Amino acid sequence: MTVVASAQAVQSSTPSPAHGSVNRPNVVSVGVIVWLSSELMFFAGLFAMYFTIRAVAPQMWETGPTLLNIPFSSVNTAILVVSSLWCQFGVFAAERFQPRRTGGLLDFKRWGMIEWFVLTYIFGAIFVAGQVLEYAELIHKGLSISTNGYGSVFYLTTGFHGLHVVGGLIAFLMVIGRAFAARRFGHAEATSAIVVSYYWHFVDVVWIGLFAVIYILK
Repeated sequence: MTVVASAQAVQSSTPSPAHGSVNRPNVVSVGVIVWLSSELMFFAGLFAMYFTIRAVAPQMWETGPTLLNIPFSSVNTAILVVSSLWCQFGVFAAERFQPRRTGGLLDFKRWGMIEWFVLTYIFGAIFVAGQVLEYAELIHKGLSISTNGYGSVFYLTTGFHGLHVVGGLIAFLMVIGRAFAARRFGHAEATSAIVVSYYWHFVDVVWIGLFAVIYILK
């Protein structure tokens, strides 16, 4: 009995282990990911439409792709891809809770989220402007959305993607404006920057798929 009592006394005097904390997922991030999943289904429908019409009327693809300016579109694609890199640098700054640069304008290592997002916005705007120029050139060559099935699927797929890019540019302006308006750059502002990067990377990956299918695939 004495041994049992001593064991109980030692056990009672030993501090109980701390309970592990449960880290719940960020609701905003989860919501954006779920929404992007629905957007993925939307673009999957556009891809299905493209391949269906191509299988039904392959003769349209004998002349349509020859009108495309592939070198110009390749440069425009590279601009969009590089913009995702600048966007991610902005996310890294947001995760450090650094909204603005702490050094000179050319001291890129000390740039904050705002500077990187402004650069991302510029590259994204250049991509949209390039797409508009491409549309003008194709219409001048006689390919419009009402010309034939090829023209319809080309403008629908690339056009809807262009609208998503414009939506991303608007989102960047909102995040930048929120960073300027906030008295203290905290978790809420950093989360906004992170979820916008999710969207931008998604738009980037979708365009790589569209570019491969429309411009590269023979």
